[in-house]
Amino acid sequence: MASLAEIRARLAASENNNRSASTEADNAIYAHWNMKEGSSSSIRFLPDGDNNNTYFWVERAMIRLPFNGVKGDMNSRPVQINVPCVEMWGDACPILAEVRTWFKDPSLEDMGRKYWKKRSYIMQGFIRENGVPDDRAPENPIRRLIISPQIFTIIKASLLDPELEEIPTDYMQGLDFRVTKTQKGGYADYSTSKWARKESALTEAEQASIETHGLFDLKDFLPARPNEETLAVIKEMFEASVDGQSFDMDRWGKYFRPGGYRSPTNTPGPITADGNASQPAATPVAQAAPAPVTETVTETVNDTGWKDAAPATATPVAEPKATEKAEDILAMIRARQSAS
Repeated sequence: MASLAEIRARLAASENNNRSASTEADNAIYAHWNMKEGSSSSIRFLPDGDNNNTYFWVERAMIRLPFNGVKGDMNSRPVQINVPCVEMWGDACPILAEVRTWFKDPSLEDMGRKYWKKRSYIMQGFIRENGVPDDRAPENPIRRLIISPQIFTIIKASLLDPELEEIPTDYMQGLDFRVTKTQKGGYADYSTSKWARKESALTEAEQASIETHGLFDLKDFLPARPNEETLAVIKEMFEASVDGQSFDMDRWGKYFRPGGYRSPTNTPGPITADGNASQPAATPVAQAAPAPVTETVTETVNDTGWKDAAPATATPVAEPKATEKAEDILAMIRARQSAS
């Protein structure tokens, strides 16, 4: 049995780790998922600070690797490491190369969904009506948002509506988006979220905030692109996870680690929005990028209330070129949808 001194030391260490993670975490992220059931928030999305991005979002694809604990820590509980799926950069993902074969065997389909990439979409905007209790807004009122596939489907469907005349992020004739949280089948449900019917201009205060703070370059908040060394570590971690092993801090802690844990050298590192330590800066892998792929998916609800996509078919689709004109953005989105 641990002594009182040991208990206090452990609690103090845990508190320090949490404080460190809290300090390094960026509360610019608006946690709309913390809304209570039946609540809603009104969001005015803004363009990407990167003028070369056709859209007002960037897509993020992560893979969750569960472990039954941390090696050497007798008190650790199961942990989860989120690693980037390199298909985000058009590279071949070693994990999905393996997992895709599992869907040929019905007995492995559930395992395949467990290790399939989880998509989310990073956006930014003003929170015009806040439905999150005790939300601590940062000094910069431009918030970043991590949007689930369910909400993104609603956003995308409205953009493809031929009656939509202006891009919703237009400063003078844009639209607010109302995120509404309900419950369905025991999980959070956002299917009743929708765009406002009437256009509205940004307020003088909102325009001044853009002038003062500038817009985020959304790609800056994607994970680092793994180099060959990091990619080999990701593959090794995947194999260990599937085999039911514990997370090995000595082997992998330099690259990834569970929230609250420090690196093997006891040097704190930055914590990502997923709660993991971010990996070191990575050099792009020199590979020829395959043709962009749009996948037809089947979905199952996971324990977070989001839907996990499993592959069915894949069809190459031409990527549109970037443009800064709102009407061209809408036209390209619709053209891409028609092509798929």
